[in-house]
Amino acid sequence: MRGWPWIIIVIVVLIVVGGGVWMVVGGGGERQGAAEGELWTCPMHPSVIRPEPGQCPICGMDLVLVEEEEGEGGGIEGHGVVSIDPEQRRLIGVVTTQVGRRALTGQVRTVGRVTVDESRRSHVHTKIDGWIEELYADETGKIVRKGEPLLTIYSPDLVSTQEEYLLALRSRDRLAESSFPEVRRSGETLVRATRERLRLWDVSDKEIQRLEETGEVVKALTLYAPTTGYILEKEHALEGMRVTPGMALYTLADLSRIWVEADVYEFESPLVKVGQKAGLTLAALPGRVFEGRVTYIYPTVEARTRTLTARLEFANPGLELKPGMYGDVLVETPGEEVLAIPQEAVLDSGRRTVVFVEEEEGRFVPREVTVGARGGGYYAVLGGLEEGESVVSSPNFLIDSESRFAAAMEAMKKGAGEHEEHVH
Repeated sequence: MRGWPWIIIVIVVLIVVGGGVWMVVGGGGERQGAAEGELWTCPMHPSVIRPEPGQCPICGMDLVLVEEEEGEGGGIEGHGVVSIDPEQRRLIGVVTTQVGRRALTGQVRTVGRVTVDESRRSHVHTKIDGWIEELYADETGKIVRKGEPLLTIYSPDLVSTQEEYLLALRSRDRLAESSFPEVRRSGETLVRATRERLRLWDVSDKEIQRLEETGEVVKALTLYAPTTGYILEKEHALEGMRVTPGMALYTLADLSRIWVEADVYEFESPLVKVGQKAGLTLAALPGRVFEGRVTYIYPTVEARTRTLTARLEFANPGLELKPGMYGDVLVETPGEEVLAIPQEAVLDSGRRTVVFVEEEEGRFVPREVTVGARGGGYYAVLGGLEEGESVVSSPNFLIDSESRFAAAMEAMKKGAGEHEEHVH
């Protein structure tokens, strides 16, 4: 019954290493030609394990002894040190890459929303009390040109101020004949004060000049478009409606240039910088690629999605890009030079990130590292590696399996030793 603990231990190792393992194990008693606690394996099929020397039942190669040093002298929890001779290294095609400095160039892909350029948005308000008499810009979505009339407002205050201005002009003319300088200046001061009040109510210099020349008071003030754009909102601009100072009448927007707001994942945010080129494609316009640039990166991260917003600006002369559209954004990211390793060299379990470092020829030691931004098939190294060290870039999955196997063998040997001590 002495051999049964070995069988149980080997079965546990098979469960740890993975299913589908080919294993041949002897029955009770010690085997001739094998020392106490020795294990033998196939160089090409490490899943084949025997407590005695022999041949691999899969490929016929001679089994080799699992040496103690494979699980010693380094490594991290769950991984052991792996030693590979030159012939085996050639057969499995081990490739190493030197840790060095390089620019993490690449691309960031995300989704963007077309929005209005806020710097090209303007609001039309009234600064006087009155009633809308005539409406020229009467449709939402209509384009208006700079200087075009939008509406007229009847205001009793405007009428009385125009009359005061005409009276001030006549008074100035009479006082100009006075021999006293103070009297002459008072007439001019009254004219300037009344003219300034008209200007503050958005009465144009052209209208004021017409009032001076004709002496005719107009009962309605005409408001003109401050810029060329489309009417996005027209909430209170209705004929006959009473308006008060500060009431928003129109919202205009120039859409010849637009913004696109794109959500960038937190881990990719260091790659996106102001001034980088960007491309935009839309499902509504297949085959078209609009070219723009990153103009601003918002300073906060959205807590739920872990993204931050990058603002991109695009020319829109044909008005093909319409606010509210969604599109695919591609940002070119020529990064700064950093310490980097190939993406294939990194094994990320979600709990930790591991690479295999060739500390000596044929001896690969697992090491936990900290990586940062990714670009162009490389990770930035933030900790755990030094420039000039060599890491395995292929085939990592085989080295990782060997490393886990070595760690499992080491744990099994320790368990067997403890069992023997307990028996004796």
